[in-house]
Amino acid sequence: METRNRRDIVTLRSLRGSWERALKARNRSPRTIRSYLDSLDDLAEFLESSGMPTGVTSIRREHIESFLVALAEKGLKPASLAVAYRSIRPFFRWLVDEDEIARSPMERMHQPSIPESMVPILSEVQLRALLDTTRGRGYVDRRDRAILMLFIDSGARLSEIAGIKVADLDLERNNTALVMGKGRLPRAIAFEAQTAMALDRYLRVRNQRPDRAAPDLWLGKYGPMKASGLAQLVRRRGAEAGLTIHPHMFRHTMAHNFLADGGTEGDLMSLAGWRSPEMLRVYGRSGAAQRAREAHRSRSLVDRVTQRR
Repeated sequence: METRNRRDIVTLRSLRGSWERALKARNRSPRTIRSYLDSLDDLAEFLESSGMPTGVTSIRREHIESFLVALAEKGLKPASLAVAYRSIRPFFRWLVDEDEIARSPMERMHQPSIPESMVPILSEVQLRALLDTTRGRGYVDRRDRAILMLFIDSGARLSEIAGIKVADLDLERNNTALVMGKGRLPRAIAFEAQTAMALDRYLRVRNQRPDRAAPDLWLGKYGPMKASGLAQLVRRRGAEAGLTIHPHMFRHTMAHNFLADGGTEGDLMSLAGWRSPEMLRVYGRSGAAQRAREAHRSRSLVDRVTQRR
């Protein structure tokens, strides 16, 4: 009877608050916490509506698999299914650590496969066309040019560039900016002289604004710009240049060009803020075919065979 009562009391929903506090104690980002909690809520709702057990000691692998199947049948894309899987799995590992369950029902499960999709690489012609939309000398043009050049030059994430403060910039010595990376780990992103010049020009017009004392680097019409505002800016400037683009394309483009120019994978990992070599494969594959073609041109066997002696 005691075991049955415990199964009734210790449910997914009853542990939601404890799980949230554990995530905050682990210094997980607000975005990660929201993803984990949303997936937990979705799982709890599915189990309840399906008449399946919600007590943590009664949940089995087949219940979670049924949940993932239901998500797929609703039309969820493979990448979103993988996110749901990755968001739920840490919860059951935490339950094991907390002695709420003996073994995770997901310990022998495999992540749903994700079809490989190639993020387009922006060419130099496209990047020039994009920057040509910011040729003006007014505040908006100088701000947008600095933002776009920092994206192109550093390959930093949208959230990283959006979160930069004025005090995070170092234009005097190192041409770097301190950003808050994934997993709330601070790191420095690097940029070169042309980007530093664009940032300097932006700061000069920024200093003429009434809200120039704001700590946030990027200021919009109604105050500091959020990540969503920067994403809209990128799409708008892209449309002006005849392009359909989003911020993450700059990250793939930087990774491709760095490797194509002979940069080492270790240096790219450091610059991009990756802790896993797996990310090299994910980002490197976008331009892999192009790099292979360029390597083939320089090593063409038929060119050597048919060269006149």
